[in-house]
Amino acid sequence: MVTFINSLETENSEILETIEKEALEAFVPIIRKEMQSLMKVLVSLKKPARILEVGTAVGFSALLMSEYAPAECRITTIEKYEKRIPIARENFRRAGKEEQITLLEGDALEILKGLDGTYDFIFMDAAKAQYIYYMPEVLRLLSKGGVLVSDNVLQNGDIIQSRFAVERRNRSIHSRMREYLYELKHEKQLLTSIVPLGDGVAVSVKC
Repeated sequence: MVTFINSLETENSEILETIEKEALEAFVPIIRKEMQSLMKVLVSLKKPARILEVGTAVGFSALLMSEYAPAECRITTIEKYEKRIPIARENFRRAGKEEQITLLEGDALEILKGLDGTYDFIFMDAAKAQYIYYMPEVLRLLSKGGVLVSDNVLQNGDIIQSRFAVERRNRSIHSRMREYLYELKHEKQLLTSIVPLGDGVAVSVKC
């Protein structure tokens, strides 16, 4: 089914195609084709003025969002992994998006705590075990009517397994992601749909 859906996709812009190819060759994870399609639709629907991304990697998803957001939209993205930061900055320069996209370097939770104002679109694509810890700050920063998109929430299907069926090294991620999904669905400020697309995506709206 995924292969069929992806076979219908049209190409991204030249710069995005190039960055995606480079990332895959370097074994850098970027959002999957079907997730890219969903993000294009969600950003186009929401037309955000301010976007916050937690987890830049090489900048692919920030650039993708910039192409479908209004021209005046400003994007703030957070990355800790030092080896990827210069690559992301260079990709923003190559795309001519240095003025539109601001990359903040460091621990995401610490940076989130220091941010003010609100964002009307937040994309979570960082360390999965940390989502539950980011949630209070993300809720604080998300505007009323704002959209929160959390990627990779189904953990390649492990999420439905007993924690004892999951490899020991993955048990913390497993339990924390289950807790995060429970909180998303039971948080009174949020309306959330968990979609089995890609590696699972949760789409939430702040009421």
